[in-house]
Parts: sequence; structure tokens; C-alpha cells
Amino acid sequence: MEVRVFDDAVSLGRFAAEQVLEAIAAKPDAVIGLATGSSPLSLYAAWAELARERGTDLSAVRGFALDEYAGIDPAHPESYHSVIAHEVVAPVGLTPEQVFVPSAEATEEAAEAYEQAIAAAGGVDVQILGIGRNGHLGFNEPGSALDSRTRRVALTAETIEDNARFFDSAADVPTEAITQGLGTIMDARKLVILAVGEAKAAAVAAAIEGPVTEAMPASIAQRHPNVVYVLDRAAASLLS
Repeated sequence: MEVRVFDDAVSLGRFAAEQVLEAIAAKPDAVIGLATGSSPLSLYAAWAELARERGTDLSAVRGFALDEYAGIDPAHPESYHSVIAHEVVAPVGLTPEQVFVPSAEATEEAAEAYEQAIAAAGGVDVQILGIGRNGHLGFNEPGSALDSRTRRVALTAETIEDNARFFDSAADVPTEAITQGLGTIMDARKLVILAVGEAKAAAVAAAIEGPVTEAMPASIAQRHPNVVYVLDRAAASLLS
């Protein structure tokens, strides 16, 4: 495991983006796992900027989002279909038809189809991840099986509260989602885990230095052969 700590969002984002661009340089049709939330935004901004500066051809790059709210209209501005389109695909310059998001229907059939689609693409080369205050990866909440696959899940009250800032109120946040499982995430060849802010510090410390346990889903990354944590100083503040 590699842990890198940065003083500012620009440096953090550029380092994280380089992990993605290295994979694309080696494999122009690389498969990138895409996360939503605030932590990866500096990565996406730097990815777009660096790709333009270098003239990187992104036309063959493929993407798979981590998760989606269950039952949400894909056209809703806070659906992850919309968020990925507006925050990643358009600014970075990815080909929309080559970027996939789990179905909001969140059925067992949809979950299995998503697993099959990732496998058919050859697996994920670089998986971008944020980490929740409770240690969740994707929407794998505490208690998720460490070998779990894509499935429908219930969201905790803490996650709903955290995501309420994107909606009019907490009552408007969907209570269920479809998410890649921890086992699915661990199949990626490289994990890039970003965390920004003091609110993430306890989860980061537990995930990196604590035991591997279902109570702290992100701790499973300790078992991955190629993982880098990209942190600001506040998020790293409780690391020993």
C-alpha cells in the first residue's frame, strides 16, 4: 500500500490523475472505475487538463461507475447517470457510449448484467474510490461481506445524512442503491482511494492501520496488491 499526502487539492488531483493517465498510456482502451462524490473532483479536473495538455486520445477509454441510487429517474440531476455525465464524461472528454452506470432498477438481473459487462470489458484497470465517513466504498456500508458482488443495498442513516447536501432535504435521498461489491472492487488491477477533509480522518486511519473487518469496509483494500491512498493533510491527520 502506498499513502501519499498533499497540501492542496491541485497537487492531490494531479497525482491521482497521473495514476489514470499512466494506465491509458499503456492501454488506450483502459477500463476506469468511476466514483462520484466530492473527493474525486480534483482528479477529474486534473485528468481533463492533463489530457488536453498532452493531446491524450481518450476516445477508446471505457468507464464503469461504482453505483446508482435505486429507483431514481436517470434524468434526475442527482442520479449518478447524470452526475457521471456532467462531472466526468463531458469535462474529461470520454465517449458517452463507452461509460456505464448500474441500472436504477437495481434488480438481481441488473446486478448480474453489470458484473458480466465488467468481465466482458476485461476487468477494471484503475478503480477510483472515495471513502465514506463510516468507511464505505461505493455503497458497501459497514457489515457488507468482504467478498460481496454487485447488488441492491440499504443505505445507512449516516450515508443518507451525508448525501442530503445534494438534495433538497434528507427525506429526498433514496434509501437504497445498487453498488459494485467489495469483491468486485477488489478485482480491479489498481485502486486509487481519495479522501479530503478532517471528517474522513477517522475512517482513513481505521482503514489503513486498523484490522480488516466488515465493520470497516475500506479496510479490505489492505489485501489489494496495488493500492494508493491520495489524501490531504486533514484526512491524513489521525494516521500514526
